[in-house]
Amino acid sequence: MSDPRYQSPLGSRYSSPAMQALWGEPLRISLWRRLWLTLAEVERELGLPIPEKALAQMRAHLDDADLKVAAEFERRFRHDVMAHIHAFGEQAPDARPFLHLGATSAFVTDNADLVVMRDAMKLLLGRIVALLDTLGRFAQRYAHVPCLAYTHFQPAQLTTVGKRTTLWMQDFALDAEELCHRLDTFRFRGCKGTTGTQASFLQLFDGDHDKVRELDRRVTARLGFLAPFAVTGQTYPRKADSMVLDVLSGVAQSAAKMANDLRLLQHEGELLEPFESEQIGSSAMAYKRNPMRAERINALARFVISLQANGAHTAATQWLERSLDDSANRRLTLPEAFLGADAILILATNIAAGLEVREPVIRRHVDQQMPFMATERWLLLGVAAGGDRQALHEVIRTNSLAVSEEVSRGGANDLLHRLSTDPAFAAIPAETLKAELDPTRYTGRATQQVEEFLREYITPMLARARPLASTAQPTEIQV
Repeated sequence: MSDPRYQSPLGSRYSSPAMQALWGEPLRISLWRRLWLTLAEVERELGLPIPEKALAQMRAHLDDADLKVAAEFERRFRHDVMAHIHAFGEQAPDARPFLHLGATSAFVTDNADLVVMRDAMKLLLGRIVALLDTLGRFAQRYAHVPCLAYTHFQPAQLTTVGKRTTLWMQDFALDAEELCHRLDTFRFRGCKGTTGTQASFLQLFDGDHDKVRELDRRVTARLGFLAPFAVTGQTYPRKADSMVLDVLSGVAQSAAKMANDLRLLQHEGELLEPFESEQIGSSAMAYKRNPMRAERINALARFVISLQANGAHTAATQWLERSLDDSANRRLTLPEAFLGADAILILATNIAAGLEVREPVIRRHVDQQMPFMATERWLLLGVAAGGDRQALHEVIRTNSLAVSEEVSRGGANDLLHRLSTDPAFAAIPAETLKAELDPTRYTGRATQQVEEFLREYITPMLARARPLASTAQPTEIQV
């Protein structure tokens, strides 16, 4: 029988095994044990009488914590960190006197959270790199294909399919830059003691301030961080969580914008998200092909964006050196935000890799609007042929409004025919007017902008991001 308890859909349906593992209990406890081992190793290096046998026993049991035993200890002690200290001590009895020496609970809980968040940001950065690679190939392929641009979702001038894609890419590239900045400046809590004064460590090292500072530096470096926070209370500043959630919200915002655009374009029949051969769009309306992936991105993005406020409120309401009203909130907010962002980027990449471009539909929509867009060029041709600008303008205006009304009722756009047979334009050959309907004359520098964007911005940005990114790929994810 399946587990009757509630499970988060982000774990059971949407997020990748790689991201789920980062936030899972086994990894968290393994990190705690590595932190205790690293602390003891460095304390021994700096002169504390910790026997090698104790360290060897700790090393032998970094990844085999018995979570049931720890849970039993926690039921007795009502304290999760102390429960795992006792459980670790049972497996490494010679280390019992030295486990957690000089530390407070935040030494393992906060530092482990920072390790997980760092690695989770690297995973998300890898996802964005993969997405930008995919979108970049798409943008390059369709850099020259004219399409209607919209303002207020009303036909405006032309752009190209590839140029529109660069707008989505730029949003994600800004997120990648922000993730790179976060990773470059992400700090470790380190060894700060119960209220951040390092008093316990100072006592352990008989008042030797240099050894206490060296302890902090070495433990920080061995966990892969460039620097610890300069000062902390009992916990690292919750401002750091808020800043990370800002980045995750930004990822969700970028994806939601792209997904909204794709939903609109799928309605227009121009760009369609992937659709499996046996996929069902509706239980009742068998003919339907719904943009369900893009819709799911929008749903998940709304959730991730909403979590941003939790981090801000938690950072704003911490008391003095610490309070515990952050704990339950962070247990909910941080994992769910990362799992949500992970799921969003997996979906976005899946869509980008399988986008169906219906060029005949795009061209038909362009052709329907081209006569209206050509009116300014026709006006200038009329003036050049000796016509009166204001009179020509009035002819174009009245005919354009009549044709627009006809098109809205399902009729054809025959503005070219009307103007070419109007006496006001008699001096201009019909073929000359028709030549102005070439869409490539109306896309400006869109094609060149795509090439320049990819070469001058995306390529250098990705070169910076790749070394920081994790390359873990999603497997068995329902998209």
